[in-house]
Parts: sequence; C-alpha cells; structure tokens
Amino acid sequence: MIPVNVPRLGARERELVLECLETSWISGRGPYVSRFEAEFARYCGARYGVSTPTGTTALHLALAALGLGPGDEVIMPALTIISCAFAIVYTGARPVLVDSDPLTGNLDPAQVEARITPRTRAIMPVHLYGHPVDMDPLLEIARRHNLAVVEDAAEAHGALYRGRVVGGLGTIGCFSFYANKLITTGEGGMVVTSDEALAGRADRLKELAHIPGRRFLHDEIGFNYQMTNLQAALGLAQLERIEEFITKKRWMADLYRELLADVPGLLLPSEAPWARSVYWMYAVRVTPEAGLSRDQVMSGLRERGVDTRTFFTPMHQQPVFQRRGWFAGERYPVAEELAQTGFYLPSGLAITEEQIQTVCAAVKDVMGR
Repeated sequence: MIPVNVPRLGARERELVLECLETSWISGRGPYVSRFEAEFARYCGARYGVSTPTGTTALHLALAALGLGPGDEVIMPALTIISCAFAIVYTGARPVLVDSDPLTGNLDPAQVEARITPRTRAIMPVHLYGHPVDMDPLLEIARRHNLAVVEDAAEAHGALYRGRVVGGLGTIGCFSFYANKLITTGEGGMVVTSDEALAGRADRLKELAHIPGRRFLHDEIGFNYQMTNLQAALGLAQLERIEEFITKKRWMADLYRELLADVPGLLLPSEAPWARSVYWMYAVRVTPEAGLSRDQVMSGLRERGVDTRTFFTPMHQQPVFQRRGWFAGERYPVAEELAQTGFYLPSGLAITEEQIQTVCAAVKDVMGR
C-alpha cells in the first residue's frame, strides 16, 4: 500500500535529538525551544514565536492571547479541519462560517464582510492544503472593522502570498508540526506574531500563567502548552531543509499534473498567479464526467494498493455542532460540493517518482483511461 504521507527524516534530525538525550535537556526548558521559536518566526517574517505541543493548542493559545471569550464571534471557513472550530469553542466564543472559493477551496474573502456583526472579534483564514488564502482583501476588511486576523497556516509552511510567507501576514499566525506536515516535530505547533505584547501574553499563558516574578502565584487561568526540547531539536533540523522540502512538494505536484492531465472526470488543483502553493496534499476532485463517485474512485484505488483521504467535512455538517443547534438551516454549497467530490493522493515528502507513476497508473485504470 502506498501511504498518503510519510515524513522525511535524516542524519541531522538524529544528531540534534541525540544531543538532547545526551545532555538530558528533554523538557520544555531546553535551549532548542527558544532557538526554534526565534528561527521559525524569522522565516515567517514575524518578530516572535511561541511554541506549543500541537497545532490545535497553537490556535487556542492565539485566540486566548487575543482575549476572546463568551459572546465573541470568529469568522472562519466552513470547509476546514474541525480543530479550527474547536479552538474557538474552547474560549467560549462562537464560530461563524463562510463558504469556499471554488478554485482554491479556501475561505472566500468576498463573503466575509456580510458575516460581520457587533460581536465579531476576529477572522480566521485557513491556508487549505498548502495554497494561500487571498489575504489582502481580508486584511483590508479587518482593518476597517478593527478585527484581528488569526492565520491558520498549519498546512502551508513556506507558502507565499504575493511573495510573502503565510502565517506572518495577519495579527497572529498558527502552525502545526504534526508528522504529515512539511516540517514535523512528531506533534507540535507554533504561534508567530510581530506584536510584542501579544507574544508576551501567549508565552505567559502557555506556561500556567505565573504572575511575572512570582512563580506559583496565578491570577488567571493558564495552560500547560509547552513544546519539549526534543521536539524543538527535530523542528530546527527540519527548518534547515524547508526549501528542499518545498521543492520536493512542487516537483511532486508537477509530476502528478503531467501524468493526470488527460484523465476525464478528474479536476486537478489550481494555483493562483499570486501564490506559491506548497501542495501539502495533492488534492483532486471527481467531476460528473467520470461516471463514478468520489468514494468509488477511492475504493478502486485502495484495491490497487493506493491509500487516499477525503477532504474535510464542513463545520455545519458536523454532528457535534448540529447537536448544539448551531448552523441550523445554513448551507455552504461550494464547501459541500468540495467535501463530496474531493480527495487527496499520496503526497508525503518521502514519495518517489516510481510511487507517483504507480498511483497515476492506478487512477487511470480505475477511471477507465
């Protein structure tokens, strides 16, 4: 079975992790933590980085540092992983949904302003599957309405929007370093920002919110959201290779595009002229011309030894929110269509040319080419 994703790890990662073991710096207080925070923030064009144990905790920490709470609203895409909505809910705020752009699958900026209410505090664009959101219109809307922009760049390390690295474009950006991401620490996350006060608050909250200068004395609720030195060492080694990883991802996408261009009923991912996608996953869609459903295509590929994954399920179709009575009667037709027809092919950094050729041969076999 050709897996959907396998990370690429090497000698440098082993070297730095072994150094942590040999020096016994394995907790959240080791020297690699601050180095990784600083170097990753610098890569994103931000002044400060605050590491966390997961991407979800990075989102929660960012929203908590902004002071969100009950009665507040955050505008977010209907189509994304549910951790984006969960992070909002953890603060007591409510997610407000926007439909997708039909070309990129990202939040559609043209629909955002109509969703703003007096309770809106932030906009959360998600750079889905490695392709940047069209950020300039969102930043202008946020400026006019005095809203924070919380970028979820979990799937888009190194993606460029008009030449600028995503994650460092808004008020605060969030990343995941899960094993299937371009940079991995196994599990892990990062908040980046150029706002000194916001970074300081996030840093304080992530470590139980001790009163400055008075350890073990607390005047507000904090979290235990620390990345270990072991994770940070792995992340630093990976960061050294990020341009290599991006080149590999774009090579992968080019080869898939070349080999699958003539398959009717298969819509390949597009790239906006103002973007550099990093193709976290090579995300395709099945159209009516195929004469097969998305699930039939995926089943056929699995029979031929190719693993795949569906697109995310939209937030308004999630049972956990339906039971709360949220999003009742709301429809997001583009997000719904993407969720019903989209899936992604094996896309990991360890993928080989031979594996891509095998995957494409299987796709053509299933789809009658």
